[in-house]
Amino acid sequence: MRTILPFVSLFVLFAGLALAQGVRKPVWAGQFYDADGTRLGRQIEGFLAAASPARPAGTIRALIVPHAGYDYSGRMAGLGYKLVQGSDYETVVILGPSHRVDFRGASIWPDGAFATPLGEAAVDSEAARELAKATGFRFVPEAHAQEHSVEVQVPFIQKALPKARIVPIVLGRPEESTMRALAAALAGLAKTRKILVVASTDMSHFLPQKDAAAADAATIALVSGRKTSALLRLVERGENALCGGAGVLAALYYAERIGPSAVDILGRSDSTEGGGPDDRVVGYFAAAVTTASEAAGGESAGPAAGPVSGPRIAEDEFSLSAGEKKDLLALARRTLLSFLRDGTIPPHGLTNPRFEEPRGAFVTLTKNGELRGCIGYIEAVMPLVDTVQRCAVHAASEDPRFPPVAARELKDLAIEISVLTTPRRIDDPKLVEVGRHGLIMSRDGRRGLLLPQVAVEYRWGREEFLDQTCRKAGLPADAWKKGATIEVFEAIVFHE
Repeated sequence: MRTILPFVSLFVLFAGLALAQGVRKPVWAGQFYDADGTRLGRQIEGFLAAASPARPAGTIRALIVPHAGYDYSGRMAGLGYKLVQGSDYETVVILGPSHRVDFRGASIWPDGAFATPLGEAAVDSEAARELAKATGFRFVPEAHAQEHSVEVQVPFIQKALPKARIVPIVLGRPEESTMRALAAALAGLAKTRKILVVASTDMSHFLPQKDAAAADAATIALVSGRKTSALLRLVERGENALCGGAGVLAALYYAERIGPSAVDILGRSDSTEGGGPDDRVVGYFAAAVTTASEAAGGESAGPAAGPVSGPRIAEDEFSLSAGEKKDLLALARRTLLSFLRDGTIPPHGLTNPRFEEPRGAFVTLTKNGELRGCIGYIEAVMPLVDTVQRCAVHAASEDPRFPPVAARELKDLAIEISVLTTPRRIDDPKLVEVGRHGLIMSRDGRRGLLLPQVAVEYRWGREEFLDQTCRKAGLPADAWKKGATIEVFEAIVFHE
């Protein structure tokens, strides 16, 4: 968990004064980038001149670029900003993670300007107000006081898009509700002005170069494939993958709301490029997020576009709010407490009509990070509340792989719920999206299921996922090539 470092309190006063004066002074000039304006300008111009990324199809809605020192990651940033250099974006919304201050939601800088050695970049105060009103996020001065993830983007914006104003945003805890709220607000803002979203992120930190390359390649595959469910899981767990993952997801969700989207990876590197050691590297990449629509805005009624290999499988649009997820998790724990204490299943006591909709679901129990039980219903045979309660009880008492859970263990158990969409049969295995789809494999009276998160956790590719699901069904691994019925589903996965 990130905490406020001892010296940050010294900068709270600074932040307040900066706000009162309307200008945030540069904090990291001379460290992450050159403090001399002339040298800094030449360096950025050099990065832009050397970059020759392939122009993606569609409208560029967002860039994903790193935020390390320019000597290490400036070339990657240059690849991204080269694509938009000289474009007519009115406003650039910068989404950076909070490295030093722990808070929930996001902090939107309200007005004034950000100063760098190149001059002042004006804040689009009207856009900032619209985003704050739409999301309800408050301004947290200390979140901006020493944050470098936003600051290092400003000089590149000043050079590549000198006429654009900026909206600096620092994201706190990586919570899905925050990302979704920002995405919806950005889609609304895009209806009234031409905006570019910049998601500021590095990748893995301080791994040996070989391990970092493998980890970063897996992360890039999820981003380029728009595997938002898998990415969300990595980010929520705080895995060493994307320090700015919340901003990346917000950008992807935003593009999805506008129309069919795509991600073009422009390049990847690591800190050895700037002379860093090869046993503790930091990974960097640049990408462009595009939509096929040329419209200035407007929301898509459905989910994101499907994989390049074929049309997207139609999915139902059932969703759960953060509050509804919390209610279901509390219900599962309350049910386990009652069942393990005296063998009873308590009344659910919930009046939400959405919980009365029939839904398939799984409840997974873990103890100290290890699986302790997992049972579920594939088909929607009963209301969601009843499904959750029964699955919780069955996971604790009827999983044949484990002895029944004892009451004394409850305090050490973590609960995860996966609410399933309706399974749909597919004829083309290439339509399976790792990280998005769960699989059901059937043949010869045998049937096996694997949840979407399983493939992510084991870093399986599509074919290995298909093989493993066949094995789960007690079939030969290649049964999916030899007449087995393949069904896919999605899962809304949430945990305590």
